[in-house]
Amino acid sequence: MGIKNRLIIMSFLQFFVWGAWLITIANYWFGTMQWDGTQFGLVFGTMGIASLFMPTLTGIIADRWVNAEKLYGVLHVLYAGVLFYIPQVTTPETFIYVMLLAMCFYMPTIALSNSISYTALKLNNKDIIKNFPPIRVWGTIGFIVAMWITNLTGNKATEYQFYIAGLAAVFLGIYSFSLPKCKPQRLSTENASLTETLGLESFRLFADYKMALFFVFSMFLGGALQLTNAYGDVFLDEFKHFPKYADSFVVEYSTIIMSISQISETLFILAIPFFLRRFGIKQVMLISMMAWVLRFGLFAYGNPTNGLWMIVMSCVVYGMAFDFFNISGSLFVETNTDPKNRSSAQGLFMMMTNGFGAVFGSFTSGWAIDKYFTKSFNNTTDLASFLQTEQTNQKMLEFITDQGNSISTDGLLSNTIFMKDWHTIWLAFAIYSLIIAIAFAILFKHKHHPEDVASVVGH
Repeated sequence: MGIKNRLIIMSFLQFFVWGAWLITIANYWFGTMQWDGTQFGLVFGTMGIASLFMPTLTGIIADRWVNAEKLYGVLHVLYAGVLFYIPQVTTPETFIYVMLLAMCFYMPTIALSNSISYTALKLNNKDIIKNFPPIRVWGTIGFIVAMWITNLTGNKATEYQFYIAGLAAVFLGIYSFSLPKCKPQRLSTENASLTETLGLESFRLFADYKMALFFVFSMFLGGALQLTNAYGDVFLDEFKHFPKYADSFVVEYSTIIMSISQISETLFILAIPFFLRRFGIKQVMLISMMAWVLRFGLFAYGNPTNGLWMIVMSCVVYGMAFDFFNISGSLFVETNTDPKNRSSAQGLFMMMTNGFGAVFGSFTSGWAIDKYFTKSFNNTTDLASFLQTEQTNQKMLEFITDQGNSISTDGLLSNTIFMKDWHTIWLAFAIYSLIIAIAFAILFKHKHHPEDVASVVGH
């Protein structure tokens, strides 16, 4: 098998083992385990926490002592072991710690998979710029396929989503030992300071006002990304509690609907060179921020019947929101930093979005949803009004029973039922994104130089 095909298999499985549960874990948390929202924010926060230090540590190990493909394989097998254990967890507190361990094993493999691909292509005299993007696209395809498998097998709210990911991770871990040897390069000098070794010298960029502002906005936008990953699928799935939407296609295949976002992501990548050349880095970043406003605003007003087009358009817009900021942001770092600090500056950009941004978005959203956007119901009159149905509706009565509730003769519930007010939640997220966009437009000064863009994205 050719090296490109072997790397395609690796890329496909790299994101398959994440996509099998990332978008659907909220259904397991809220629907199956009945745990609360504040703590759920911590689950997505574990990805950010792991991203703060694990890629750097594993990078040092791969650079000095262990072949990258072997370290990659070991991490995936360990990740699989934790995934297999997750269904045994019965408390949300333990779940968060177990998920943090899983993320400590998984998050570094993203950077390692890129390093392995680059090294293998170089060893086989392949052009990285030409050959790597088509290989990486298969990662997104793997993510989508995993989402579809989890949904179509009826496991979007069950523990089997973790088994699906775990089995694929074991296979990937074993498979990685067959990849070309990526020996330690020992690029870091033995007498380097701890700051240099850990790549912390990039934090000096905060001394520059423009760069500091860019990294702060990166953190806030990183928070927005976590909101859709964490709550998108459970939002669609909870339409099942509304009798008039309960049997809709959206409810049954919510994960497949959400996968339109990932499909859109792959397509918008192709449009980025045109937009960058035409509008410049700052304008493309602004377009991304306005796309986040649309992403959340369309979700706020969408529904599974006459508002289905809004849900679909929200998923389409996601591709622009995600790609345009990530790639234009990376390009800004590329063209505004010193060559010797460029790699660590790119690492800092990822740390601010996927690390600090993810932690900020996850923690804050979980707390805010629980405190301000969760409604409580103690009687059938108020619940029926919220669910847009009659008090005698059979589906609503079944929902009440499924919640372990009984109804008194005067319509009172034996236990309080909590429901998320998704319309208001998404509106709040849209306003948050709009404020960031306005602040960015006013505060961030950057002149478009077409030659800088052309030197990176081509003509």
